[in-house]
Amino acid sequence: MNFRNTLAVSVMALSIGMLSSSMASAQTPVKLGVLADMSGIFSDIGGMGSYEATKMAVEDFNKLPGADKFKIEVVQGDPQNKPDIARNIARKWFETEGVDVLLDIPTSATSLAVAPLTAELNKVALFTASGTSDLTGKACTPNSVHWTYDTWALSHGTADAMTKAGGKSWFFLTVDFALGASLERDATAVINANGGKVLGSIKHPTDSNDFASYLLQAQASKADVIALANAGGDTIKAIKQASEFGIVQAGQKLAAMLMFISDVHSLGLNTAQGLQLTEAFYWDLNDKTREFGERFAKRHNNRYPSMNQAGAYSAALTYLKAVAKVGSPKDGAAVVKAIRDMGTFDDPLFGKTTLREDGRVLHDMYLLQVKKPAESKKPYDYYNVVATIPADKAFRPLKDGGCPLIK
Repeated sequence: MNFRNTLAVSVMALSIGMLSSSMASAQTPVKLGVLADMSGIFSDIGGMGSYEATKMAVEDFNKLPGADKFKIEVVQGDPQNKPDIARNIARKWFETEGVDVLLDIPTSATSLAVAPLTAELNKVALFTASGTSDLTGKACTPNSVHWTYDTWALSHGTADAMTKAGGKSWFFLTVDFALGASLERDATAVINANGGKVLGSIKHPTDSNDFASYLLQAQASKADVIALANAGGDTIKAIKQASEFGIVQAGQKLAAMLMFISDVHSLGLNTAQGLQLTEAFYWDLNDKTREFGERFAKRHNNRYPSMNQAGAYSAALTYLKAVAKVGSPKDGAAVVKAIRDMGTFDDPLFGKTTLREDGRVLHDMYLLQVKKPAESKKPYDYYNVVATIPADKAFRPLKDGGCPLIK
């Protein structure tokens, strides 16, 4: 009897093992690639934080019914903010390493290089750290989703508010790549429409260390507003040096056309106080954003999420839900269509959210002002919400974008 019982148990164990192996092999693989600046001037606003946020999205998706049908993997790579390197990594990932979707993808030039390759190979690009509004204009594709913000939304939020508040004359310090050109172009249109005037602009290279000559030219213009059409470390250094020159104290205002909570943290409230900016996300907006922000900070060296990192989480989670609807990630255009077919859905971090035909994700944006040091009561308590810009007003109208997909 003992032999028979032992044999039966062994057979049962073998059967369970074979069944488990069969179920595992039957899982559909899904591979997400976080293509982010891991070591350069944009690493704080995306980087390993975007990688961590994407993994959080996978964990949350795996709790949903039916998620066990998929075997999900997340990988990360650093394109060093160079379009050719980004395109080479993306091609290798797509063609030989089974990656189905890209996330983050910082700098506009990098995004514009990757978008057509993604469409060519019928994969998906979730642009959660990209600025240029051209991604939903002349460079739109059926496989691209522009998630978090764009230069049109940022420019209209900040430039509109500041020109209406009396900042009629502007001078631009613009980073010399696609993001800077888009920010300056889109903001100039708003300034002109509000009866303002751009007195001049000057370009600077990426990752500049000395802004003295640029700031002196801007100061000499006597413009009401000096606009910083740059991002990351460039914005931080420009604001610090402007503070050293006493530019704001002398009566001119600074406008950070693209700024993140990590930039404010690096500057400190003494230097950043009073700055107005436009963002898509703030961790302290409501209970859902606070829960995410605190959970993220525990996993990311007590650093609270930027809007890019929040975008990576939300875009990854929505993408996986769309893959589940389609049944497979292999047809990238079909997955993007499945997101669009969700209609308006309640995203946990961005609220009511819709994917438009040109690839633009619509959600509310926020005009924010950096708090004075005395107003901040807890870690990363940095912003007052000046205004909520509703989704239908926050982004460029579909008819004005020039996306060739729109008939």
